[in-house]
Amino acid sequence: MVYDKELRPRRVVITGLGTVTSIGLGVTAFLDGLRSGRGGVKPLTGFDTTGFAHANGCEVDDFDPARWIHHVDPDGLGRATQFAVAAAGMAVADAGLSHEELRARRSLVSVGTTDAETRDLDALTGVQLAEGPEALDPKVARRAQAGRLSTGIVRELGLTDVEALTIPTACAAGNYAIGNGFDAIRDGDVDVALCGGADAVCRKNFVGFYRLGTVAPEVCQPFDKDRKGILTGEGAGILLMESLDSALARGARIYAEVLGYGLNCDAHHPVAPDQDSLARCMEVAHRNAGVKPEDIDFISAHGTGTRANDVTETGAIRQVFETPPPTVSIKSMIGHSMGAASALASAACALALTEGFIPPTVNHGETDPECGLDCVPNEARPAELNVVQNNALAFAGNNAVLILGRHHREAAR
Repeated sequence: MVYDKELRPRRVVITGLGTVTSIGLGVTAFLDGLRSGRGGVKPLTGFDTTGFAHANGCEVDDFDPARWIHHVDPDGLGRATQFAVAAAGMAVADAGLSHEELRARRSLVSVGTTDAETRDLDALTGVQLAEGPEALDPKVARRAQAGRLSTGIVRELGLTDVEALTIPTACAAGNYAIGNGFDAIRDGDVDVALCGGADAVCRKNFVGFYRLGTVAPEVCQPFDKDRKGILTGEGAGILLMESLDSALARGARIYAEVLGYGLNCDAHHPVAPDQDSLARCMEVAHRNAGVKPEDIDFISAHGTGTRANDVTETGAIRQVFETPPPTVSIKSMIGHSMGAASALASAACALALTEGFIPPTVNHGETDPECGLDCVPNEARPAELNVVQNNALAFAGNNAVLILGRHHREAAR
C-alpha cells in the first residue's frame, strides 16, 4: 500500500511489549507484579555501598542476557544495552512478528536513557585511578557508548532499513522516545517503531541522589505523608508500535492506541520541578490527543516519592483537572528506573487498558494532605478504562506526557 501524507495521518497502536524489571522479566511477569503489588526492593549489589547509611534499590537480579540475546555477543554490550536489546526482542515476539517480517519493513529504533552505560564508565574510571590507563579493558571501553542502546537492538534484530536514535532527556526520555515513534508512524515515515527506555543502576546516579538527600532508607512511598524519597532502579521497557491498518491487516492483538503526547522544557531549575510548566505540558498533551481532562480515567504519575516532586506534580494535576482521577505511581514497586521509568509506566498503562485494572501505589500508609489524591493504595483496582495519562518529569525541566486510549476494534472497522 502506498501511503500519501496529504490524505490522512495514520492511527498508531501498540502491539508488542517488552519489559525488564525488578518485579519480573517479560510482559506476563510484569503484569502479574503490577496486579499483585509486588515490590522489587532489595539491597543494592551493583557497586560497593560501603559507607552509605542506607543503600536499598530495585535491581534486576534474575537476568541472564544469554537467554534473551542470540545474535550479538552479550559480553560486548553494557548492562543497560543488554536490557534494551532483551526488551526489544520480547516486544517483537509479543507482537507476533518474525524477524524476517520485521526486517522487510521500514523501522525506527528510539531508546531513551538517563545514564546509558555510566555503569561501565564508573568501572573504567576506577581502574584508571587505581592502575592507570594502560589497564583499561578495550571491550568495556568500546561498549560504554550511549548510542549502543539503540544500535544494539538494530544489530540483534538484523535491521537494515532503519533509523536508530538514543534520546538523553533523563527521566522523561522513555516518553520522548515513544512520542518520536508515534510521529514517525503517524506521518508515514516508518512502518514499525521499537521505542522506550533503558538504564542500569550505577554508582554515579545513586551517589548523586544520595547527596541531594532524596534516597529513601527502605521503600519508596509516593504521595504518603511519611515518604522519604526515591529508590534507584533499573530495567527497560520497549514498545512495538505500528499503524492501526497494519495491525488489523495481520490480525495483531492491540494493547492500546497512542492518542497523542505533549513535550516542553521550562529550564526553570536544574533539579526542581515547575508546577505551571508541567500543567502546560498536560494541556498540550490533551489538545494533541483530542481529549479533555474529564476523559482521563487514571493518571500514571511520575510519582518519585520525594517531598517536592509529589506536591508539585499534584499541584499541576489540580490546575488541569477540576476533579483529579485516580493517580498512581508504579515507582512504589519498581523504583525509579530513570530513562526506563516512563516507558515501563507506558507499558503498565497499556496493560491496564487491556486488562481492565488500575495498578496500585504500594507501601502506602496515609496520604499526605498536601497531595490529597486517590492513589489506589496497596491493592490494584478493577476498572473499565478508556483513556489514560502517563506523566514524566526530568531534571532541567524536561516534561513529557503521553495519552493512551483503549482500542475499540468494532469502531475501528
